[in-house]
Amino acid sequence: MTACYAGAMHLDRRAFIGTGSAVLLAGCATTPDRTAIQPCAPLPPVQVDESRIIRTVAGLRPYRGSGFVVRRDQLGEKTLVHNYGHGGAGITLSWGSSRLAANLGLQGHNGPVAVIGAGVMGLSTARLVQDAGFPVTIYTAALPAHTTSAVSGGQISPFGHYREESVTPEWRQQFRAAMDYSWRRFQIMVGDEYGIRWQPTFEQTGQPLMQGDWLDPYYPNARMLTPAEHPFPLERVVVFDTMYVETPRYLERMMRDVKARGGGVEQRSFADAQAIAALPESLIFNCTGIGARQLFGDLELQAVRGELAVVSPQPKVRFSASGDWGYMFARPDGILLGGTFERDVWDATPDPADIARIVGRHERFFGQLRCAA
Repeated sequence: MTACYAGAMHLDRRAFIGTGSAVLLAGCATTPDRTAIQPCAPLPPVQVDESRIIRTVAGLRPYRGSGFVVRRDQLGEKTLVHNYGHGGAGITLSWGSSRLAANLGLQGHNGPVAVIGAGVMGLSTARLVQDAGFPVTIYTAALPAHTTSAVSGGQISPFGHYREESVTPEWRQQFRAAMDYSWRRFQIMVGDEYGIRWQPTFEQTGQPLMQGDWLDPYYPNARMLTPAEHPFPLERVVVFDTMYVETPRYLERMMRDVKARGGGVEQRSFADAQAIAALPESLIFNCTGIGARQLFGDLELQAVRGELAVVSPQPKVRFSASGDWGYMFARPDGILLGGTFERDVWDATPDPADIARIVGRHERFFGQLRCAA
């Protein structure tokens, strides 16, 4: 079996995941060998073919090798707090990163607050500002349904958001704090209202299960499976539980919450930082994601495109799986098939050839399950 790695970029699925689950990079299209091992613990079959595609999407992950930015600055006479650059971990870290940002900005502040951006960072920041008792207005070029957050897979697992050798000890502390708060906050929101659900997740791995990492608690019930405990044509498989977010529903509910608490929303674009400085609010949160490169000159920030093929919902499929063929996330709004990790690609348009490869790999993989429920 051929393993596919993403070089020096830290994927953060877990230390024991030897083949990153969303890493269908060029030249990494391997097909698992069929095995005849029996007995086999069945799972509902995942039906995959091009006729079942209901939509294709692409999003631009705002990736920084040195990690996301939560920092307080001055913008003329205004206080500016940055909260952007989360790569493939935006949904996962949204509550915790926004809490760090809110704590930086709100201390000693009086009066209304501005939030720039209506993706998951902007909405989370706005809600925390409201929880602290401040009026807030979101200024955004794109409403939630048209943001990168809306097309993300929504697995609560930090992925693809920094390079191991590029981050500082101080940033690592921010990462830990953000993960801790997000993990707890999402748990109290589980349910149909916000579209958050627990689900078993099967991961292909190239090495034995390792323990002792600080991320261990965020992969509860993790264990290596014997061949008799799964139907996959793979030598090594681990399973763990995590939460999945149905992102379109979640963002719509978050925007509803902001408005229900008196928050304002103004759809507008900003040409540069000076235009933002002209806002009436004296405290401004920058949650612009990929837009921070142009607005604030962050040239380290680069787009990493991720593409998804979504096939029609299959209610009996209540698990997710990933490995060197890609990843499959089962959500009520469809079965998400990914993915790609295309560096410095700024076109948020799905590529038909990439979509065909993604669908083909999943069709071949799930067609090789050793048994089905």
